[in-house]
Amino acid sequence: MEKLKIFACSKSAEKFTEEICDYLKIEKGKISRMKFKNDNNFVQILESVRDKDVFLIQTTEPPVNERIMELLITIDAVKRASSKRITVVLPYYMYSRSDKKDQPRIPVTAKLFAQLIESAGANRVLTCDLHNKAIQAYFNINCDVLTGESLLEKYFDLKDIDNKVVVATDAGSSKKAYKYAEHFGCPIALVDKRRNGNDDHAMATSVIGDIKNKNALVFDDEVDTAGSIMETVQVIKKFGAKDIYVGCTHGILSGPAIERIKKSSLKELVMTNTVPLPKEKQIDKIVVVSISELFGEAIKRIHEESSIGELFETN
Repeated sequence: MEKLKIFACSKSAEKFTEEICDYLKIEKGKISRMKFKNDNNFVQILESVRDKDVFLIQTTEPPVNERIMELLITIDAVKRASSKRITVVLPYYMYSRSDKKDQPRIPVTAKLFAQLIESAGANRVLTCDLHNKAIQAYFNINCDVLTGESLLEKYFDLKDIDNKVVVATDAGSSKKAYKYAEHFGCPIALVDKRRNGNDDHAMATSVIGDIKNKNALVFDDEVDTAGSIMETVQVIKKFGAKDIYVGCTHGILSGPAIERIKKSSLKELVMTNTVPLPKEKQIDKIVVVSISELFGEAIKRIHEESSIGELFETN
């Protein structure tokens, strides 16, 4: 793999990058990052990338806009250093919730971000569990989307929880919940939930299906402020569920999320490490499983130009 180079675009991405490089048994690319006194970012690649297959990894850690600028500048630096191909690796796709124009006079920032990545000079994008699968079509370059579903399934298989029921958070997530229920060989239930405008708070009022005295598994692509998922947990508990587990790919955990999780009747929140979890947010109820090996395998297959179809969501 002498033609393969992997770089972390920011300090927050270094741990994830190191885990991928450990899996691939290669050294992390050497890069220098700094900020001038006028708040302008500066990036320099400290080794030759001429005619190399370069992968740039950027994770999401506030400030998000700073992470985006770091990524774009690094793409430009690598492009001007005559790399053969540039693949942007985004474990979590920034601005993924701004994916459609569903109100007057608002942007579609998820598409704008895709256009910025392309304009900067990227040839390919590798990401994971998009909030809306349509985002993949915002790119005119190849965009591969991995999924954390198998990791979450494996985790709960090893826990060997009995008397399970998979609970869909709303009608929109019922298809995904059905797939999980099929894997675990257990029934499915559905929470009737309504959301008002831009409010993070979603109202959940009833449950369709039998969950009384059962151990509930709830899955979502991401948990942000945890308002919506905690509403779901409260309703599930109210209708007689025993232990409640939540699994998600992206643990954003912004604002009051940690306090809400602490005070809830949630047994465990299981998430992957697509978004770094700082020390102050590490509590007993949160379990992090690493998805870096899956990304490492995908990078290896992209570099070798072999199929990665079995690694990412195709439905």
